[in-house]
This record gives sequence, structure tokens and C-alpha cells, in this order.
Amino acid sequence: MSRRKTILATGEIYHVFNRSTHKIQIFKSDKDFQIFTEASLYYLQQFPKVKFSFYRRQKDKHVFQLDDKLVSMLNYCLMPNHYHFTLRQEAEDGIKNFIQRLCGSYAHYFNKKYDVNGALFSGNFKAVRISDERQLLHLSRYIHLNPVTDYIVNKPEDYKYSSYIQYLHKEKSNLIDPTLILDILGKQSYQKFVLDRVGYQRDLSRIKQLILD
Repeated sequence: MSRRKTILATGEIYHVFNRSTHKIQIFKSDKDFQIFTEASLYYLQQFPKVKFSFYRRQKDKHVFQLDDKLVSMLNYCLMPNHYHFTLRQEAEDGIKNFIQRLCGSYAHYFNKKYDVNGALFSGNFKAVRISDERQLLHLSRYIHLNPVTDYIVNKPEDYKYSSYIQYLHKEKSNLIDPTLILDILGKQSYQKFVLDRVGYQRDLSRIKQLILD
């Protein structure tokens, strides 16, 4: 893997995303999504005290979550051939270490399960710094609308593999914390904020396909 040219700053928020090699499907079952989500929680930690294989066998996985995080996750969406995270870096090289550990672990699981070899993800992950609250809000909406934009579901709440439901119910968990983004909106409904953009985002996606394909 080539070295990343851009230094990611601690305390800053980034849109982090990547696709699979050749856009192959990397989540083929509910269990695949579950493994990646469990690994995401596990690898938030800087210094896990138990191995991931042991951690997975525990019924209450949250007891292993520590305060020494590499990153904090604001939201996420796992798509069939790519992922999106909004991450705040909490430690030096936190995002890089989190993504490398998470994707390396999942690639090992995937290659063993499906008897394949080689890289699962396409080169270095992409990271775009979020510079203001408006950008953060629109990113959150864009991420949660991904499965609707791709016509996987008609409503974002019908998609199981994102943090959208936690935003609707204002639920903080050890994996994600929606508080920052919901506080920016104030009393405005997050659901209305997201759904008001469905048609536009689908149209924009179709335009990009016409231009790029």
C-alpha cells in the first residue's frame, strides 16, 4: 500500500470511504455486514486487551469498549461494494490505524470464507476533511441516502446497515454518537432534513453516471 500524502489531523472530522477492488461485492450476507460492524466497534480502541476472535464470542461486546479511542464515529453506511464513515480523529494516525486494522481483519475473514486471494479494497482509503457544520450536515444526509440513491431501498430507515435509525431515535451507542449533528439541526426533524433531498440525490447520481460511463 502506498504512503498517504495528506496528513490527517487529530481533532478534525473526515469523510472516509473506499470501494472494493473492481467493485466486487464485499458484503454477501447479513453475517458479513455483522462481522464488519462488530470489527468497527472493536477497532475503535487504540489498545484492545483481547483478540478480535475472543471479543466476537462474547454476548456483551460493549464491555470491552475503552476510552482510549483511535477515532470517534459520527455516522456510517455499509454498501454492497463500499463503505462510508464520518470519523473524528482522536489520536495521532487514528484514522489510518483504524481503517487499516478494520479492513485488514475483514479482508482476512472474507478471503477465508469465500476461498479467494488478493486485496479486497482498492488502494488507499479516501479522506476528505469537513471544514464546517453545513458540510457536516450535508455529508450525514448524503451517507444515509446512499442505499436510497442506489435503489436498494425506498426509505433510508428500511436499510439495516447504516446509522440512520439511531439518528431517528437519537440513540447514542458505543459505535456512533449522533449528538453533534443533531444538535446542529436543533428542533428541525432529521428525517425531514434527509428525505427532502431524496429526489435531488437520485437525479445527481444519474447525471454522474451519464457523464462518467
